[in-house]
Amino acid sequence: MKTSVGKTKLEIAVGDITQLEVDAVVAPASVELWMDHGVAAAIKAAGGEAVEKEAVLQGPIKVGEAVITTGHDLKARWVLHVVLSESTPAVDAAAIVAATRAALAAAERAHARSVALPAFGTGGGGVPLWQGASLMGTEVAAYLREHPRTALRHVMFSVYGDAARAAFKHALVGLSRF
Repeated sequence: MKTSVGKTKLEIAVGDITQLEVDAVVAPASVELWMDHGVAAAIKAAGGEAVEKEAVLQGPIKVGEAVITTGHDLKARWVLHVVLSESTPAVDAAAIVAATRAALAAAERAHARSVALPAFGTGGGGVPLWQGASLMGTEVAAYLREHPRTALRHVMFSVYGDAARAAFKHALVGLSRF
C-alpha cells in the first residue's frame, strides 16, 4: 500500500530492511547503542561491526533520542539509531512516538530523502502490531504536517509477514487526507 502526506510518499515494504534502497535505515538500539538483538542485530550483521562501533562512541543516549552513523556495508548511506527502552525489553506507547519523531528528525539532519523504519516495539518489546502501527503511522503523519518543507520524500515502514503488513496498511488508511 502507498499513500502520501504532503509531498512525502508513505509505503509498506515487506522483507529485509537491510536490502531496501533508501538513504537511511532506523535501528532500535540499547541506551548504550549496542546492536545486539532484533532489527539492530540484523543491521549490524549486514553493515558490519563498524556501524555499532561508530554508534557506541556517541552513547549513551536517552529513550526517544537518535544518533546518526554511516551505513558502512549497507545499501543505505545512514543508520539512525533510536532508543525505545531504558533497561527492560518492554516498550511503551510514549517511547514509540518519541522514537518515531527522533528518527524522522535524524533523517532530516542527515539530509536523507528516504528512510525505512521497522515496526518499533512489536518484537521483543511486547507491543501489539496494530498498536505499534497506529502509533507510528499517526506520528509520521503529524511530523510531516508540522514540517511541510521537509526534504523527506519517501518514508517506508519495513515489516515482516502478512500480519504486520495488514496492521500498517490499516494504520495508513486515511492518512493522505491530512
